[in-house]
Amino acid sequence: KMFCIEHWNVEPDILCLGKAFGGGIMPAGAFIGSDKLWKPIFNNPFLHTTTFGGSPLACAAAIATINVICEERLSDLARITGDIFLAKLKTTIKPYTPHITLDARGKGLMLALEFVDTDVGFRVSKGLFRERILVAGTLVNAKTIRIEPPLTITLEQVDLVITALDKVLKEISNEI
Repeated sequence: KMFCIEHWNVEPDILCLGKAFGGGIMPAGAFIGSDKLWKPIFNNPFLHTTTFGGSPLACAAAIATINVICEERLSDLARITGDIFLAKLKTTIKPYTPHITLDARGKGLMLALEFVDTDVGFRVSKGLFRERILVAGTLVNAKTIRIEPPLTITLEQVDLVITALDKVLKEISNEI
């Protein structure tokens, strides 16, 4: 499954693609719409125009990205690696639940850790940064942090993240 919507029986009117669509190096995006949305545009193609769209270089990057995702079966790899990663996250946080951690969840390689409060999430994030693991908050909130590795992450790299997380959680647990 390439898109999260494929995990549920959902057929969206609009699907937007961006960021990774350009292979991480070119600004590229796409708008995919249902027949209901596209049919009115067919009669008047000037309803939606752009002054900067259709860059041949960006389009080439997007096509190459799609080819790599399909040929290397990166969606399958993300599911398999993500399932393993999530199971390891759940096991790692268990001794720290509910006094530090509340939950580990996600789909594929879009994973999240939820903490008892923003301060703890910030401390975990800071500790992981020190261990050279990049994570992100959710918007401006560190109560839940995101772990979003590249689709090509190896199981050895997953283990490095888990080891770093366990080290940081132990440190915080000893301080509390």
